[in-house]
Amino acid sequence: MTDLQRNFLGLGQRPALILVDVINGFTNPASPLGSESDSVVSACRSLLDVFRSKRLPVFFTTVVYRNNSQARVFRQRIPALNVLEPDSEWVKIDPRLAPVDGETIIEKQWASGFFKTDLQQRLEAAGADSIVVGGLTTSGCVRATAVDGLQNDYRVVVAREATGDRNLAAHESNLFDLQAKYADVLALRDVVANITRLPTGSGGSPGAELGVSSLFALSISLFSYVANRI
Repeated sequence: MTDLQRNFLGLGQRPALILVDVINGFTNPASPLGSESDSVVSACRSLLDVFRSKRLPVFFTTVVYRNNSQARVFRQRIPALNVLEPDSEWVKIDPRLAPVDGETIIEKQWASGFFKTDLQQRLEAAGADSIVVGGLTTSGCVRATAVDGLQNDYRVVVAREATGDRNLAAHESNLFDLQAKYADVLALRDVVANITRLPTGSGGSPGAELGVSSLFALSISLFSYVANRI
């Protein structure tokens, strides 16, 4: 069967960085969910440095379960997820990638950084026109976030070396699949070079310049976020 034609889209003029679940629970091999991921953390750090130097929006995701009803079936399938409790060290961003003022941590319960969160509203408020995705794991939350990025009409770039998986075969096959339909999978050096060529952004908090429509959307999202915890 003939493969589909696909176009290289690359990045827009104001990309946002989404670092998916680079939390202690995934980067520390002592965690039941963890694996050796020093090279992924190092690559994510390179992305973080260049985005910060250009004052472009940066978002992190973490996974936190605040009650037994959240992601019930997902946790039944992967019981190790139950260690991701609110006060646990496992849900904190790896200190090598610690967020700075103005960088948002998105709390989620499922694979995608977009699903039942306010990430879309925050990207809109930040004026993002495309996203760069890195983090853990390629076959899970990275893939889901990249696909949902496309489904929210963002150009998506996945930085190859800035992603990782416990299963190398799953890592490679999911990067292949993302490249086939959903994202441009690029070498880290190419992503960094592309970001370096962009003009420096306006800086400030990713949510600092909300318009009226964005404030309304964010208020609705926050209401749903709180309701989901009751």
